[in-house]
Amino acid sequence: MPFLACLGQFLVILDVSVMNVALPPLREGLGMSAAALQWVTIAYVIPFSGFMLLFGRLGDLLGQRTVFIAGMSLFTLASLGGGLAQQPWQIIAARAVQGLGSAAVAPVTLTLVNTAFSEAAARSRAIGTWAAVASAGGAVGCLVGGLLVQYLSWRSVLLINVPVGLVVLAGSLSWLSRTRPAGTAKLDVPGAVLVCAGLAATTYGISRSETLGRQAAGTLLPLAAGLVLLALFVMVEGRTAAPLMPLRLFADRGLRAATVGIVPVGVMFVVMWFFLNLYAQNLLHYSPLQAGLSFLPHSLAIVVASKTAARLAQRTGTKTVIAAGLAITAAGSLWQCAAMTVNGTYLAAFLLPGLVMSLGLGYAATALTSLTTSSVAAEDTGAASGINNTARQMGGALGLSVLSAVVTAHTNQDASTATPAQLAEGYGLVFLIAACLFALATLIMLAMVPSRAGETPR
Repeated sequence: MPFLACLGQFLVILDVSVMNVALPPLREGLGMSAAALQWVTIAYVIPFSGFMLLFGRLGDLLGQRTVFIAGMSLFTLASLGGGLAQQPWQIIAARAVQGLGSAAVAPVTLTLVNTAFSEAAARSRAIGTWAAVASAGGAVGCLVGGLLVQYLSWRSVLLINVPVGLVVLAGSLSWLSRTRPAGTAKLDVPGAVLVCAGLAATTYGISRSETLGRQAAGTLLPLAAGLVLLALFVMVEGRTAAPLMPLRLFADRGLRAATVGIVPVGVMFVVMWFFLNLYAQNLLHYSPLQAGLSFLPHSLAIVVASKTAARLAQRTGTKTVIAAGLAITAAGSLWQCAAMTVNGTYLAAFLLPGLVMSLGLGYAATALTSLTTSSVAAEDTGAASGINNTARQMGGALGLSVLSAVVTAHTNQDASTATPAQLAEGYGLVFLIAACLFALATLIMLAMVPSRAGETPR
């Protein structure tokens, strides 16, 4: 069961980044604009983050097996539709449906892993494995995408999910045990719609600022609408009988800290792969396969950090691992900013700073995930894991929108007409902002995380 859960999580996280390498040929094949291209990623991440809370609670009520199988089925069908797309709107729509299926799979996988082990040390190791698989999915996606695009086409990046998804479904039907539903409470569908619509409107407003300007009505109106919808979501959660995001959970200091801390981690997992891939293909002139292979050391660094984070936390404390991971990521981001030049080399401008960032992200993501699950009672793990995943993916969606707008504003033109020097400066600015974000997050976590957080078994 843990193996299937990890495989499912790997597949849905991989699809956040697997399209990055395929973006240039996809844009050419479907005639997409640069502004529309980022929505191939964002359209996946928005429903992924917006509906995880709903499916996390649905898993608690109907059983994890049922929701996992339904989500994987939807993900597989959407992958087939995306691989056969003939128009830009079709690929964006397919990615949105993929994200919806992923929203059902992701929170359930953590609950399946968390409940499969009763002994605290074994559960901690299993969570470390889950976090390693989830974290590595982003990096491996670049490699898989490079191989498929180089030897087949951009369509194969989506179509490969079909046979893999069918294997996961077959294994789930055979090996996942049925669980008794936890209850028959009503689902908070209004809450799910509000959070997803709010995130979509906010992201759309940010993306429109690239072409309309920050003061234009077409930018400010969706931004304002998004913020209102998100505020309404919080109000609904405080009044509904069966909230997706039970506000009572945030009474726990550890969960509050974990939710805040996972946001910049989510930003970096999406932004790092997106902009490093653009740097590799646009400035280092790598082929899709070369770009994908370049990320392999990053993937291994994330896996190593994720697998060793639990042991380090036992020795030094979860708080120390979280703060150290965020600080290491800040240092790596600053190094990456300084190294991103027109004449950069793979070793100095890509590999070494990327390894530092990847190690920091692996440590921080694993420790924050462990803090999330250890901060709540067993019956709330589905809701807590949904909150963790939602905060992480929201960070990715909003972070990519904001930083793409920053690059566009810095170059003052489309990426296809900007000079190499302008692109290098724009990409470097992204990592300078990331360095500042992670330095601030380190200080916040030192203040928020309890000293003995995550060290007492539930």
